[in-house]
Amino acid sequence: MNTAHTSPLHAENLTLGYDKKIVASELSVSIPQGKLTVIIGPNACGKSTLLRTLSRLMQPQSGAVFLDGKLIGGYGTREVAKRLGLLPQSSTAPGDISVSDLVARGRYPHQSLFSRWTAQDMQAVNEAMRVTGVSELAESTVNSLSGGQRQRVWIAMVLAQQTPLLLLDEPTTWLDIAHQIELMELMCQLNREKERTLVVVLHDLNQACRYAGHLIAMRDGKIIAEGTPADIVTPALIEQVFGLRCAIIDCPVSQTPLIIPLGNR
Repeated sequence: MNTAHTSPLHAENLTLGYDKKIVASELSVSIPQGKLTVIIGPNACGKSTLLRTLSRLMQPQSGAVFLDGKLIGGYGTREVAKRLGLLPQSSTAPGDISVSDLVARGRYPHQSLFSRWTAQDMQAVNEAMRVTGVSELAESTVNSLSGGQRQRVWIAMVLAQQTPLLLLDEPTTWLDIAHQIELMELMCQLNREKERTLVVVLHDLNQACRYAGHLIAMRDGKIIAEGTPADIVTPALIEQVFGLRCAIIDCPVSQTPLIIPLGNR
């Protein structure tokens, strides 16, 4: 079966780079419909560059990206934002904007020039703040928050967008371990109950193995392996991708691969 035709987001023969530096070439990928896909790989392997290109935030030097079967460049900005939500690796809030006002900006794609704020808009904003645990911060300014609080507010803004497809670049950055797990559980819930397709870049390999329905392992701008964590995660793969010797056991909680670094001793 040609997965490109069943994927909401896929790319063919991408060449990615900045100026004259090529990050990836002949890179093709299909995001499975209805899955939580996690992309892993060492620093500077092309994970974030791929995500930025899939979201149209960055133009490929060659190749094509397709969203819902159509070239992504053929959509208007508002139409892309109705279909795809993106949380980039770093975001900057304008001035002293309040939390509730920033989250409300996630409703931009659903607003026309003359439309009024609706009860549906308010419900989407309130629900996004509730599930990310920032409701009590609604009147606070974003620049007064801690790094972890700001990260949850940005995630709330993306959730308020209510798109069927979500792309998140290292969303657990700045979060303590409890909020990391809460966020990963939330993404699983969105995938399972709301039937949203998610693509997430993560550095934590064990979180990736525990939560991913589909795993993509990258190195040097190439996809080394992809599939379920149980099918592809082996000591040989981890050493090939990260240069890390390890043992792998079954997690006693999730029964997914649990990576135990061996170090050099």
